[in-house]
Amino acid sequence: MRPNPEAPTASGDSTGPYIPREARRPPRVAVSFGALTDRGKVRGKNEDHFLVARLTKTMRICATSLPSDGQAPVSEEEGYLVIVADGMGGAAAGEHASALAVESVEAFVQNTLKWFLHLGGREERVLFDELRQSLRRADQTLFERAQGNPALFGMGTTLTMAYCVADDVYIAHAGDSRAYLFRDGQLIQVTADHTVVQALVDAGMISADEARHHHRRHVVTNVLGGPSEGVHAEIHKINLRDGDVLLFCSDGLTEPVADDEIAAVLAGHADPEEAAQTLVGRALEAGGPDNVTVVVARYRVDR
Repeated sequence: MRPNPEAPTASGDSTGPYIPREARRPPRVAVSFGALTDRGKVRGKNEDHFLVARLTKTMRICATSLPSDGQAPVSEEEGYLVIVADGMGGAAAGEHASALAVESVEAFVQNTLKWFLHLGGREERVLFDELRQSLRRADQTLFERAQGNPALFGMGTTLTMAYCVADDVYIAHAGDSRAYLFRDGQLIQVTADHTVVQALVDAGMISADEARHHHRRHVVTNVLGGPSEGVHAEIHKINLRDGDVLLFCSDGLTEPVADDEIAAVLAGHADPEEAAQTLVGRALEAGGPDNVTVVVARYRVDR
């Protein structure tokens, strides 16, 4: 499935007017998550990994002349990080690749990403660049680790990550794991599949229905790691509305379960945990041909 051209996303080159921080009034956002991974019924091991993390700003006071109760002040502002990675490679290489990529991006966000900078045009440009850099660093880490261990040569992984602050979500993506937006009963594929088959669909050489059964549908053209260094980070931005649901998943869900069935599950399960469990269950009922990982995030936005 090709991404909907009407999807409310923007490329990393989009900018907006700078708004002074004191003039900003970000809405109140409450988010609930459901996440689950399963080996499936065919694979001998699970090469998928995921992460959901809450990011908060804190200031730990080391010394002060002011009265203090010794507690660290915590900002009301918080963010979230979601990562889904689907590894590939012989032996344990795929599992190692996806785990290493998730750990690399997690460390980058924690130690390097200026995630407290947001909501302004100039600050957004910095954030876009740093999201790309996080994927490039993970790609370099995988490639260098494989160079030093012949058993890991060629290991690679897809990676789809989302960095969420208030009602803004920034997505960085490489591979064929997907990010979806479910809004007003419509399921919108946000990310593109970086595969040989999707390139054939884009070129008009085969139909979307033919792509679902094409013998080269698993050939991914853009991953972290792999036989050569270098990755293209696809970037999107979504401004969330009240009731929006984001779905992040590996192709272990999207190959056996059609989009209309995914949409029906999200519409029928308000609880993200129930939705995630049901989606994984549908993939297993359809034969569980691959590892399957699902992260569902439901948003309540009070403006």
